[in-house]
Amino acid sequence: MPMQVLIVEDDDRIRAVLRLALEDEGYQVAEAADTPTALDQARAAMPDLMMVDLMLGEIDGYTCIREIRRISDIPIVIVSARSDTHDIVAGLEAGADDYVTKPFQVKEITARLRALRRRLRTSAEAAQPDIVLDSDPRRRLVLSTSRGAVRLDSKDVPLTVTEYRLLVELASPPGRVLSRSALLASVWEHGYYGDERIVDVHIRRLRTKVERDPGRPQLVTTVRGMGYRLDPR
Repeated sequence: MPMQVLIVEDDDRIRAVLRLALEDEGYQVAEAADTPTALDQARAAMPDLMMVDLMLGEIDGYTCIREIRRISDIPIVIVSARSDTHDIVAGLEAGADDYVTKPFQVKEITARLRALRRRLRTSAEAAQPDIVLDSDPRRRLVLSTSRGAVRLDSKDVPLTVTEYRLLVELASPPGRVLSRSALLASVWEHGYYGDERIVDVHIRRLRTKVERDPGRPQLVTTVRGMGYRLDPR
């Protein structure tokens, strides 16, 4: 069954270009020109992937992404003319997995989606013994790659596919220092168009979900001048 992509874009021409390109890649494509329509469509039938513009009229793309994140961890790619660092960081912190600036090359879009699909597949296929990330009996945190999930006590932690892949990479095995470029290459496969800022934003988001105190991280730690390390407790 083909993967379903929802394009949220208010420019008819850009939507048409993206639809044709993605249908050529074998995707089943749905379209929405504004946030309310996109949310209605997603709630009725959640797609496998979403592409979201940020400038969508009264209710912007940031809001669209945040609302989707309340109900789903599907991969989301922002496609926007906003290229300022603040806009990129804000979009990623809203919950997006990746960010493409306009004008774009169609090949870049399809490459990003293929990388996301591989990330989904490898996340589902990866299997190793469970890793206890935090052994505190008051908040036992366990990474279970056999289930493709992180458990906090008896509940799954709602990680996006990117956050989960980051954690798996850092845990294979724990204690290694991984540079931002190494994480880009293994998690995003962005060796040819990546921006290291994306790693920092996703690490911050991951910390808000797995750390006892995200403001003073002790599980996913920063090694100054080198990168990040996972230190199970």
